[in-house]
Amino acid sequence: MKITDFLVPELVVADLEVVTKDEVLRSLAGRVASVVSELDAADILAVIKDREALGSTGIGHGIAIPHGKLGGLEDIVVLFARSKKGVEFAAVDGNPVHLIFLLLAPENSAGTHLKILARISRMLKREEFCHKLLELSTAEDLYAAIRADDENS
Repeated sequence: MKITDFLVPELVVADLEVVTKDEVLRSLAGRVASVVSELDAADILAVIKDREALGSTGIGHGIAIPHGKLGGLEDIVVLFARSKKGVEFAAVDGNPVHLIFLLLAPENSAGTHLKILARISRMLKREEFCHKLLELSTAEDLYAAIRADDENS
């Protein structure tokens, strides 16, 4: 199982223009809803905000992985976004977030959901790969880098 089994090029954002955590979550929810027609941005936002209320998904080192389970969703959806400026995300280390993977899963997909979360986490633990994601220019280049890394691990 690979990240790019669930991440499509249309769900890669090269440079978020928003600066607050709330704006990021709204923007990402809207992007997913615009690509995955059966999903509603308000429902997505509610699910990820509920999860954030339990504790920030800003895991440190400039990375956040907001995630949640959504009723009516048939398969996992992954979105990747980068903020060149950085976003205050209440990360555990207090630093701004630059790399964001949003993960939405069907309510009955505990095993798959956790496997994808773990795969994303492993990918982002490699500092050289994170630096590469920060340096690439376009959404196409970012998707290609994630896909290549996904294929090689």
